[in-house]
Amino acid sequence: MTSDLDPKSTRTTARARRLSDRARLIRALRDFLDQRGLIEVQTPLITACGVTDIHIESLALANGLGFLRTSPEYAHKRLLSEGVGDLYELGPVFRAEESGRMHRIEFTLLEWYRRDLDWQTLAQETLDLCQHAFEALGQDRRDEQWRDWSECYLELDLPDPLIASDDDIRRVTTDLPQDCDRDMRLDWLFSTQIQSLFPDRSLTLVHGYPASQAALAKLNDGDPRKAQRFELFAGQIELANGYQELTDWREQRRRFDRDNQNRRRLERPEMPIDQAFIDALKIGLPECAGVALGVDRLAMVTFGQTDIAQVRSF
Repeated sequence: MTSDLDPKSTRTTARARRLSDRARLIRALRDFLDQRGLIEVQTPLITACGVTDIHIESLALANGLGFLRTSPEYAHKRLLSEGVGDLYELGPVFRAEESGRMHRIEFTLLEWYRRDLDWQTLAQETLDLCQHAFEALGQDRRDEQWRDWSECYLELDLPDPLIASDDDIRRVTTDLPQDCDRDMRLDWLFSTQIQSLFPDRSLTLVHGYPASQAALAKLNDGDPRKAQRFELFAGQIELANGYQELTDWREQRRRFDRDNQNRRRLERPEMPIDQAFIDALKIGLPECAGVALGVDRLAMVTFGQTDIAQVRSF
């Protein structure tokens, strides 16, 4: 029998408390979405194709059996194209070569989609969900601020990223290797000089990302230099990434092809394109907005921890 002062007993008690708090957080997330009429779905963990995005590496299975999913996005959009309404999924996803204080190869993602909703409304819903989770765990609400992506650079006297030349961007990112492209350099500036200044006790919602970083988002009708995309940060920690979802299958195919061109340029493996997803877009993806939120990171923020390992079972 171990005493209350035994280190092993103390670790066990701390783990039990942490898992109990995490379970309460997950219940709060589900309750929030259930009350708004979304249905919870389960989609495959193993997919025939990975993703082409050069910033994400899919984890391949042995013997050509496919890939572990990096998100349930393609499966969700297939369901939406078949007439399923607002939906969400909370479960594990996998990304190769991601490990550190903020990353694990396997992590928990909450992803949801809303038909006939614009990205601004979904962005506010994402803020409301986080505030609901804080309150459910006995935390105070946090301040909220909306920031335009390009204006963040101008506030620090950096070149306007929407009009600056590649040489302008290179001049303020000389610490990076020469083969880094424009978007890599802009991401580096954002993470090292902009994101690091976001207030600790604030939820910061950044919008107006450039078209080159649209991923699966529509472009802004009024300013095609920008994508209808947002990201949410709690302090300096990125929590969520949301889009006004692209519904044009031809444009989506062009973006996949462009991703693979960039993969070849960077000497990374090309990724097979998910034809079932393209076919779903051909059938017709309804107008919708979607967002993915990192549950482990939200737990870190809620419980005041500094490492993902501190809010997971193992």
